[in-house]
This record gives sequence, C-alpha cells and structure tokens, in this order.
Amino acid sequence: MKIRSFEFNLRELGGAMGDFGTLFPLSVGYIVVCGVDPAGFLVLMGLANIVTGLVYRLPLPIEPMKVIAVMAIAQAWSPSLIYAAGFTMGLVWLLFSVTGAVDWIARYTPQCVVRGIQLSLAALLLLQALRLAAIGWLWAVIALALILLLRDNRYAPAGLVVMVLGVGVALFRGDLHGFAPPRLQLPSLTRFTLAEMWEAFLRAGLAQVPLTATNAVIATAALIKTYWPNQPVAERKLALNHGLMNVIAPFFGGFPLCHGAGGLAGQYAFGARTGGANLLEGSIEIALGLFFSTSIAQLFSVFPQAIIGAMLFYVGLQLLKGARTLAWNRELLFVALTVLVSVLSNIALGYLAGMAAYYLARLWWKPALKA
Repeated sequence: MKIRSFEFNLRELGGAMGDFGTLFPLSVGYIVVCGVDPAGFLVLMGLANIVTGLVYRLPLPIEPMKVIAVMAIAQAWSPSLIYAAGFTMGLVWLLFSVTGAVDWIARYTPQCVVRGIQLSLAALLLLQALRLAAIGWLWAVIALALILLLRDNRYAPAGLVVMVLGVGVALFRGDLHGFAPPRLQLPSLTRFTLAEMWEAFLRAGLAQVPLTATNAVIATAALIKTYWPNQPVAERKLALNHGLMNVIAPFFGGFPLCHGAGGLAGQYAFGARTGGANLLEGSIEIALGLFFSTSIAQLFSVFPQAIIGAMLFYVGLQLLKGARTLAWNRELLFVALTVLVSVLSNIALGYLAGMAAYYLARLWWKPALKA
C-alpha cells in the first residue's frame, strides 16, 4: 500500500472541516462566556495542527478538551483559570508519556472496552446531532442529503459544500452584517498562578484524565490503526503530543487541547486522507486568528446549528461502522455496559465500568477472555 504523506486539494480541505461540529460550540462558549481571546486560541490551535500534520503526515485533529470546556463554560471560568487547566493537563500527559503509564493503560484496556468507547462516541454524537437538527429540520435534511450525495466527490467535497451552505444560510438570514474589517492582532502573553492550577485540576482536570486516556489516546490510536494500518501511532506518542501542546499553548492564550477519535472519524468521513488536511486547517485557523479575531465569535455563533447537526450525524454513522466487527460472544456484554454507562453519565465512568466488569468477569470466565 502506497503511503501518501501530503495532498492539497478540495477533498483534503473538505476533510479538514469535518471536526468543526465539535469545535464550533465549545469555541463560541469560550469566547462569549469566558472571555477567551480568539486570536490566541486560533493561532495556537493552527500551529498545533501544522506541527502535528508535518510530524505524523496524517489528519490528526486538534480539539478542545471537552470536560474542561464544558465545566469552564458552565461555571464561567476566568481566562487565567482555563490557561492554568491547560498547563496542568500538559504536565500530567508529559508525566504519563515519560513514565510509560499510558502504555500500561493501553495494554490492560481490552479491545471490547475500546470498541465500547468508540460506539459510545457514536451514540453521543447522534444524540447531539438530533438535538441540533431539531432547530431547523429542513436545513439539516438538505445538508445530510448533500453529504451523502457528495461524500466521495473530489471536486465538490461534502465537508466544504456544507460549510459554504451554512455561510450562505447565515448570509440569507442577514446574520453576517456588521463584521469588523480585517486587522492584524497578535496573541497576547498570558499568565496564571499555582493556586489556579490546583483549583482547575480539582474542578475539572481530574475528570478529564480518563476521558483523554480513552478517547484522545486509546481510541484515537485504534482508529488510526484501522484507517492507516501501515502508519500506526503509538499511544505514548499521542500522550506526548498532549503534553507538549498544553505546556506551551496556555502562555499565548490557547485553551486546553487534545486529539479525539470523534474528530478523526469526522475528518476521515469528509475526505481527509493525508497530513495536508492538518496543514490546510492550521493555515486557515492562523489566518482567522491573526486577521479576523474581532469577528470570529459572531461568525461561529451565526452558523446554522442544524447544519452542524447534519455533519455530526454523518460522523456518528461512520463511527457506528465499528459495530460490524463485533463478535457475538460474552465480550459483547462489556461493550454494551460501556456504552450504556457512557451515554447515561460520561465516557470516563463508562470506561471504568467496562474495565471493572471485564476484570471481575475474568475470575469466572478466564479461559474465554484475554486482555
């Protein structure tokens, strides 16, 4: 199999847009509720995308850490507390990578629990997609029809077409008036305290660790192996990525960043196949951060939610394909338990429930189960 490192075309650009469904709402919340400077987080996210694309030569999404983002937005954290959370997570993942703790976690996480995490992401994405689509069913149906019709089109890629559709709908509604003209704005230097680091870790960082371990490290590594079997990325390398990104980004206004299996599935579903997708996305984010940061919050907030719902629905369907490889045996019980607990509570608890049930069951089913 020939490995293509970089391609720069409309399909890769469309694929780069594939994880915007999760990026949009969290970014808007960080800007509008918490007062985070758009210039800082966009430029730092763009740089992380470019470096990741150059190093791994694969589309590897850069996203907000979701537990921290949700908690920060719900409780209206100050920007300095958000930056402190990111730096703390960076130290944690550097420690996990250097000590090899992440390899231990990956080694003792059975495939049935990994598959359960992937299917949990699919279920959560589908539920969120339906909620967003309910805001405007007609636009959601039109967007989904375009995605299905153009999903393999190299000249009019689905991801790019539905993004243009969303901007067109916002323009038709008159939501794009009053934008400030482009002007150069560099990211500001930021700071935080040791007390804020500890507070952020207790309030959200501790809960973020198992989610990052499962979704952003273990499940992402498994998905890379599925999509690009000749280009695997070890869990320890993904952990190192999280560490390096998050010990640098907070000092320039970047919020806590991670990879994600859902984002990777989204990019792949919309056409990303090479590291070119990361380079294209990173360049767009840097340009937006440097020249359009004063207007970006408005642009993000007026994009039709129903169209984002259609994008998330298609990504969820792609993740559900993993169910086809499930064996109808006892291990299906642990998959189901992981999904059930994840959907009813959160993915971290789903992971712990699946792991606990699996290893307790080994005491009785030892001959039939292998880690």
